[in-house]
Amino acid sequence: MNNYLVRLEQVKSRFKKAENRWTRLDAKRALLEEQLAEKISELDSYFETIDIYEKARVLLQQSAEYAREQAKQQIETLVTNALQYVFGPLFSFQIELEEHGNKAVAEFYVVSEYEGVKVKTRPQDSRGGGVVDIVTLALRVALIETVQPRREGPLLLDEPGKHVSGDYVLYLYEFLKSLSTMFNRQIIMITHNYHLAQSGDLAYEVSIRDGVSEVTKIDNT
Repeated sequence: MNNYLVRLEQVKSRFKKAENRWTRLDAKRALLEEQLAEKISELDSYFETIDIYEKARVLLQQSAEYAREQAKQQIETLVTNALQYVFGPLFSFQIELEEHGNKAVAEFYVVSEYEGVKVKTRPQDSRGGGVVDIVTLALRVALIETVQPRREGPLLLDEPGKHVSGDYVLYLYEFLKSLSTMFNRQIIMITHNYHLAQSGDLAYEVSIRDGVSEVTKIDNT
C-alpha cells in the first residue's frame, strides 16, 4: 500500500512537472506565433513599398524626356510636400535620373538637414519607418494623379502611416485632408489609430464579440 502511494505521488509529481513544461512551451509557442505574424506583416509592408517604388521608376523610365522631367518635378514636389507636412521644413524628396544604355534609371532619396548639414539617404534608410510610410503614401498618390487618363474614384488606404509616431499623427491627418481637397478625392481608410479614425468626416469602429463583428458609428463632432 505504501509503495502504491509512493508511486502515485511520483506520478503526480511527474505529471505536474510535465504540465508546467507544457504551459511554458505553449506560452513560448504563442509568443513565437505573434512574432511571426508581426514579421510577416512587416515583410508584406516591405514588398508593398518596393512595388510602389518600382512603379514610379517604370513611369519615369517610359516617359519621353520632357514628360519625364515634368513627371519627376511633380513627384518630387508632392512627396516633398508630404514629408514637410508631417516632419517639418528640413525634409525634401529627390529623384536622380541616370541614363544606362537607352534606359533612364531613377533613384529615390530623402534629404534632411541636421544642424546645417544636409544628409541624403534612400527612403528605407531614413529616420524610422515613418519616413518610408509617408514617402510610399505620397508616391502612390503621385502615380494615381500622374497616370493618363486620370483614374477616378476614392483613394483607398490600409493603415496609412502605421509606423508614424504619435507626435506626427496630427500632421499626417492634415496632409490627408489636404490631399482630399487638392485632388478632389474621397479618402476611405482602415486604421487602428484612434486619432486618425476621429479625424474622418464619417467613421465606424468594428469590434468582434463572440465571433460576431459589431459596427459602431464614432461620434466625431
